[in-house]
Amino acid sequence: MKQFYVRLIATIIITYCCSVTQLTAQPKNKAAAMKLNDLAYLKYQRVNVMLANDFYPESHQGGVGIIQNGLRVATNGDLRLEPTPGQWQPTPKVGKRSINHAKQEINVQMQYPNEDIDRKGFNPVIYPDLHFSYTIRVQPAGKGFEIIVGLPKPLPYEWIGKVGFNFELFPQILFGKSYYMDEQSGIFARQPNGPDYKDKDGELQILPMAKGNKLTIAPESESQRMMIENLKGNNLELIDGRGKHNNGWFVIRSLVPKGATANAIEWLVTPNAIEGWKSAPVVQVSQVGYHPKQQKVAVIELDAKDNNLQTVSLLRIKKTGGFEIVLKQQPITWGKFLRYNYLQFDFTSIQKPGIYVVKYGAYQTEPFQISNEVYSRNVWQPTLEYFLPAQMCHMRVNERYRVWHGWCHMDDARMAPIDSTHFDSYAQGPSTLTTYKPGDNMPGLNRGAWHDAGDFDLRVESQAENVQGLALAYEAFDVKYDNTTIDKQHQAVEIQVPDSKPDMLQQIEHGLLSIVGGYRSLGRLYRGIIEPTKRQYTLLGDPANLTDNIPFKTTNAKDVPPIGLPGSADDRWVFTEDNPNRECWA
Repeated sequence: MKQFYVRLIATIIITYCCSVTQLTAQPKNKAAAMKLNDLAYLKYQRVNVMLANDFYPESHQGGVGIIQNGLRVATNGDLRLEPTPGQWQPTPKVGKRSINHAKQEINVQMQYPNEDIDRKGFNPVIYPDLHFSYTIRVQPAGKGFEIIVGLPKPLPYEWIGKVGFNFELFPQILFGKSYYMDEQSGIFARQPNGPDYKDKDGELQILPMAKGNKLTIAPESESQRMMIENLKGNNLELIDGRGKHNNGWFVIRSLVPKGATANAIEWLVTPNAIEGWKSAPVVQVSQVGYHPKQQKVAVIELDAKDNNLQTVSLLRIKKTGGFEIVLKQQPITWGKFLRYNYLQFDFTSIQKPGIYVVKYGAYQTEPFQISNEVYSRNVWQPTLEYFLPAQMCHMRVNERYRVWHGWCHMDDARMAPIDSTHFDSYAQGPSTLTTYKPGDNMPGLNRGAWHDAGDFDLRVESQAENVQGLALAYEAFDVKYDNTTIDKQHQAVEIQVPDSKPDMLQQIEHGLLSIVGGYRSLGRLYRGIIEPTKRQYTLLGDPANLTDNIPFKTTNAKDVPPIGLPGSADDRWVFTEDNPNRECWA
């Protein structure tokens, strides 16, 4: 009997202890799992998962995205119609986004096509005859999360094997790192390699680097290790999207199975989170430097969980080496913005000229000046002597041994076809609004203008706005700065070679040559001048290679060589429009 009571008491004690252990462990387990936070994204440690917080797929923003230990590592998790889509290819229309804290779930409604950009609007896209809707959900699953894609009805038979869930990995941070796909392994290459193949529609595609059901990315890296498992059993594909597009990323893809509806795609994604990881402090100061009399405020960016505020110091660099502390104090708390906390360090009182750095904890800025002459060189001048010359169209631009670009677009321009919409938004209506017919050569357009900052087209409002800005600056400040030779007769530029003429006046003339030349030729302002084909438009490198610089004359299609060969129809198109607001602005 005595042994019975001893056992009974021992059982009660053990049961109680286990219960207490489980109860006390629950908050810890709960904290050590991913959850939906008040900012409407999933979070575990410093791993954040967003769904449709923004949408710009061609710029690799949208769908499901992951920030892992301070790095944006993956994005564009969404259904796409191609294995490695690029710009101007169909993207879904984003519908209602719902946040359900009770279910710990984010979901968004999506559909094809997006009628707002289907063959119309800015950057029109040609959509196939495919109409379907779907939902994407993300929800916590331990220290990771699940991606679940559901369709109200199966895909049409002819689209089986074409529609899949794509997830893009940022390439540069993966170069040289490894991956495992089931029992396969490999290294993320610095450049895209073959082989390629053509699918049944004749479209060039990239063969996958690996196929399987479970992918481990960068297993050797604590900060980047991530596992992706296809819970439905159908294969994952790892594809190098750079083989199809220069700006492509690594793509993980799962096809939507035949007949699938609810839970058509189910992935378990587990990004490794470093326990207690915090982003290091960063201090922002003016790269130009400061005038002694101006306000001087450094901005300190801290991890949102970094509550260990430290002193900040302004250090003056000695001529003989080393530093002297000029000012040391506690920074002022500015507050929180998005993912970070911000502090300010005001050192306006320091006016002594010299070279300085700001130091916060272990972080030290690059050197900067406090000087009365801080704006006299290397501030606005490089824009005038490098950026604007390099952007000059219809010129050869030299700098000593370097050629920034050769003579380009000397064959400008042909009148654009009527009733046409260009893939970069320019549209020609039912008339050319001039005496010229579509395809006619336009005189007076192969002089002047600056290339658009991101490509090589000429927008009239950009030309006019630049001319206006330069004219106002010249009038207000009497800028006689000269460090560039601009030879209009030979259409050549020599950077870092003065020609005794104010660069600003010469650039004003260069812009007006295009605006006024176009008006004299057309009897109105042009809307824009742009490459006719995507192959030309997307060229990276010297714009001298965009056209053959020979005005196109042949009308017999049999006599026209392919684009890239002399005599081809590679001349840029000029568009006109009936838009009084833009014409008045220009």
